Amino acid sequence: MKKEFWFYPDIICLSLLFIGSFFFFLTFATSWTQWLSILIGMVTYTLGEYLTHRFVFHMKPPKHPFFLKLMKRVHYDHHVKPKDLHLLFLPLWYSVPNIVVVAILVFFITGNLAVTSGFISGVVIFIIYYEYTHYVAHRPINPKTPWGKWMKKVHLWHHYKNEQYWYGVTSPIYDYALGTFKDQKDVEKSATARDLEKE
Repeated sequence: MKKEFWFYPDIICLSLLFIGSFFFFLTFATSWTQWLSILIGMVTYTLGEYLTHRFVFHMKPPKHPFFLKLMKRVHYDHHVKPKDLHLLFLPLWYSVPNIVVVAILVFFITGNLAVTSGFISGVVIFIIYYEYTHYVAHRPINPKTPWGKWMKKVHLWHHYKNEQYWYGVTSPIYDYALGTFKDQKDVEKSATARDLEKE
């Protein structure tokens, strides 16, 4: 199963992007404080993961056919077919432009190539971590750690119990902070968890 993940074309591309950005960081980094940019990139990604999943991926279905088609590929169809390998990963046409825009913004703010490449390294390594956690949640894999087992269970509640809760895939911290984490026993089963177009 791990080969299935690591040799998936999108994951190969993200891995190469991480290697490139990290090598770039090592080339330009001149102080230990610049290493913090990697950690800041990781933390920023976790917030982006939650906000994007909740407010973009679960937005009201667009009326324009083109934008609806994009949303279907990015997330809606994943709820229809949660186990479909092709729909588990964010498409590169979505991820890469977002990474580029973030890199431009960080460089515009900092004017520092080392900080920018470090930040992007942190973002990309966490995207890969997100993709792996998401992959494990939907494939017939039994996580080895209690944390992994719990996060898999929580994510499957989002798909099979109620899509309005449990948006965090790698961590529940923002669900707790923003009120979207509840005991699944206290949440009603949603009729639209498998069909976001009817939300």
